[in-house]
Amino acid sequence: MSATSITAPTTYGTVTKVFHWLTAALILAIIPLGIIATDMGFETNEQLARKAQLFTIHKTLGVAVFVVALLRILWAVSHAKPGPLHPERRAETLLAETVHWLLYASLVITPLSGWIGHAATTGFAPIWWPFSQSLPFVPKDDGVAHLAESVHWVFGKVMIATLLLHIAGALKHHLIDRDATLRRMWFGRTATPQVGYHRTTIAAPLAALLIVLAGGGTAIALGGGDAPEAETAALETVASDWTVQEGTLSIGVTQFGSTVTGSFTDWTAAIAFDPEATDVAGEVTATIAIGSLTLGSVTDQAMGADFFDAATHPTATFTAPITRTADGYVADGTLTLKGQTAPLSLPFTLTLDGDTATMQGQTTLDRLTWGIGQTMADETNLGFGVTVEIALTATRAP
Repeated sequence: MSATSITAPTTYGTVTKVFHWLTAALILAIIPLGIIATDMGFETNEQLARKAQLFTIHKTLGVAVFVVALLRILWAVSHAKPGPLHPERRAETLLAETVHWLLYASLVITPLSGWIGHAATTGFAPIWWPFSQSLPFVPKDDGVAHLAESVHWVFGKVMIATLLLHIAGALKHHLIDRDATLRRMWFGRTATPQVGYHRTTIAAPLAALLIVLAGGGTAIALGGGDAPEAETAALETVASDWTVQEGTLSIGVTQFGSTVTGSFTDWTAAIAFDPEATDVAGEVTATIAIGSLTLGSVTDQAMGADFFDAATHPTATFTAPITRTADGYVADGTLTLKGQTAPLSLPFTLTLDGDTATMQGQTTLDRLTWGIGQTMADETNLGFGVTVEIALTATRAP
């Protein structure tokens, strides 16, 4: 017997075993949590709270998987482990090695992409670890979040597939081959045959890398570009004495005690305004495409029937006279939203520079007035107040 085979380990070390079974326990916890939370409804306060709690646990354990997986990989590449019990079965050994490398890759990529997707958006199900919900170099961007979520979805499937293959291989060795493959990963003393050192050929990691690249390409194809929007009503061009050159229309809601902000990307404004007027200075009619709203991680929820119901009520309309006040101006009119019309007052400031006007306004409305989130009739999970902010620059038509 050679010196190499004499000194080679016959079983895995205690640290390796702890990493292995801790990773297994975490994975077997987060997979069903993610599936259950995804499929769970959120029509009531109680349902939304349960859904958010399950996602919070899923994300928190996911970060733990990422850290444990990194430590496990660093430990594995720096410590010797026993070689295969049947090295003569080259195809089987190559498949097992490839699955192992793929499992390592998915254990890193899946939780990391989920973490990036969480950091790129706002609201809903915070991570419980005592650090920021954001990540360095990850912007709050819906396109980034959508791409990360696509990577998370693809490699989540890769992780499940490789996990099942890994388990099937272990059971095959234990029940059919009746060898020590599974026993030498368990705790305690066990009789295991002497084998040589484990040696990884380039074929296994290369095959795993090709599968990872294919999975990454699939994720990019699914999630490339901007995040998908709900079907958005096409708004007609409106005649206006003042033409909006640029502007933002944003909203903010409070969910689980945290502010979630978003904005409408498609809206029009027909503005009649006389800067010389001392009382009623004009009027405005704004039309907003509800489906153009992005609202962090709760965008899809916001489009639902209990909230904006974008499918049935694709637009909202605000109509108001513009009146000069001691502090600036106010558009005091009505907002028609989700089939309900109610008064809404929007105070704003205005700066004039020749034929260019820059305005900024803010108001707060009660979502229940327009039937938004009626099943959430208290503020346990979702606050009543919705902050609306608008800023625009418009030029006077010739």
